[in-house]
Parts: sequence; structure tokens; C-alpha cells
Amino acid sequence: MNRWFWNLVRRRAGWKIEGFDINSIPKALIIVAPHTSGWDVLVGLMTRGSLACKIGFMGKHTLFKPPFGFIFRWLGGVPVDRTQKTNLVDTVVAYYHSNDEFRIAMAPEGTRKKVDKLKTGFYFMARKAGVPIIMAKFDYEHKNVTFSQPFMPSDDIDHDLAMVWEYFKGVKGYHPELSIT
Repeated sequence: MNRWFWNLVRRRAGWKIEGFDINSIPKALIIVAPHTSGWDVLVGLMTRGSLACKIGFMGKHTLFKPPFGFIFRWLGGVPVDRTQKTNLVDTVVAYYHSNDEFRIAMAPEGTRKKVDKLKTGFYFMARKAGVPIIMAKFDYEHKNVTFSQPFMPSDDIDHDLAMVWEYFKGVKGYHPELSIT
């Protein structure tokens, strides 16, 4: 859909987009949090459409089953089956290496439930592909989507994950009680 349509939807819903211009770099791994509701997909689609930026997203494999699974694929979704070892990191790294422009978004929590630690797949994907990570806050309290400056994952995973946790800490998702605290 056209950018003007998504900007109209976004303005009518009262959402703002702030921070780093993700269109300025062709490759990035975007982590979005807090992920507390299925509504996050719609906020993501609205944001992507408003920015007119090509961004795929990862979602639970069950979303991609008939009768509506084709819609999620058409929207740029990539199914992830966490019940099986599928070497997802290497698959995503291959996408980065074989495309001049590739951005994908995922939730570092890996679920809509309350978590006390983040999944690490995004870190290893970005590190192995040699692409920066951009953090995107979905702040339902203030109706803001805020993009961080990109950062390259370092050799110190504990430091990087602590920095990510701190960035998202206190941001209220659709269900605030499930947000990162």
C-alpha cells in the first residue's frame, strides 16, 4: 500500500515515529520490543508503510498455516518454528549475504509472554552477517515508535544484551504487565 495511506492511518491512530532513519542503511537487523500483543504486527506494518521501507519480519510458524498463512508471507513474513532445530541463524545470514538490501525485524523476547531474559538468536544473526542492530521501541503509553542508532554487536554478548535490556526497560507495551521491567 502507499505511503500516504499508512501515514494517514498512523496519524489518525495518534502514533509518531522518531529516531534513526532506517532507510539510510541497506542492511540491518531490527529488534522490536516490548512484544506483548498481536497488535504489534499492525503497529509494525503501519510503521514500515509510513517509512516506505522494505522490512521483513519473523513470526511464529503457526501464523503461516492455511487458511490465512499466505497473507503473512505476502506481508513479508518469515515463519519460525522454534520447536525444531532449523539452523535459522545461518539461513538469515545467507539472506543478508545474497541481497544488496535486506532488513528483518524480530522480537528479542521471542514471545508475547513476560520474560526475564532475551533470546540470543538476533545477536548471533547480526554478528555472523556483519550487520548492525537497530532497536525499535513500541511505546503504547505515548504512541511512539522510536528507532535507536545502529550498533554492531561486539565480542561481549553479556554487555550487548544488557545494553539492549536497558534500552527497552520500562517501555510499556500493549499489555504493560508483560513489558520488560
